[in-house]
Amino acid sequence: MAITKTERRKRIQLRIRKKIRGTAERPRISIFRSNSQIYAQLIDDVAGQTLASSSSVELKAKGKKTETASQVGKSLAEKAKGAGIANVVFDRSGYLYHGRVKALADGAREGGLNF
Repeated sequence: MAITKTERRKRIQLRIRKKIRGTAERPRISIFRSNSQIYAQLIDDVAGQTLASSSSVELKAKGKKTETASQVGKSLAEKAKGAGIANVVFDRSGYLYHGRVKALADGAREGGLNF
């Protein structure tokens, strides 16, 4: 039986999550990408809490998807700085590190987060 695209992404996601763990000092940036929007959040896995989040829906950004993703990354970095967070662990959630995912990561780096 053939594996679907979402099942494949879930397998990759679980493989990544075995190795990556977010803490209060160094939370995990988790990404979700839909066809039209992109969402990112800082997660403390030890406490099971979301420390900060940002999305293209929240920003009501117009333009190309990669430009919007970059703005989401910068917005998340600003919120992280406000919460006193400088170092993070990047979780691409099973997506390829390309396009919107890469743009979000670059935007977060420009905003001052260290991966």
